[in-house]
Amino acid sequence: MNKQQEITMVKHIVLFKLKDQKDRERALEALNSMKGKIEGLIDLEAGADFLSSERSYDIALICTLKDREALDFYQSHPVHQPVKKVMHEIREGSVAVDFEYYSSSS
Repeated sequence: MNKQQEITMVKHIVLFKLKDQKDRERALEALNSMKGKIEGLIDLEAGADFLSSERSYDIALICTLKDREALDFYQSHPVHQPVKKVMHEIREGSVAVDFEYYSSSS
């Protein structure tokens, strides 16, 4: 039996309400532009809501990061700064959650 080691990783999730629905593609383009460009950012998913219910947000961003230090690095990274600027311009509001979880590594 292989002994597995648990490693702590971080999920960074942000939901955005847009001022104008015409900005959906611009938002997704901006968010997806960060893929593969920031050390410690293991995975990035961005998508648009398709239900459009009263409680729905318009855009979701889900990032998987190596650890808390990688989250700090991501937050201040030069690639992230213009994306934050775009999202601040086009959003009506946003909510976020950051949490640690354990992932098994053989």
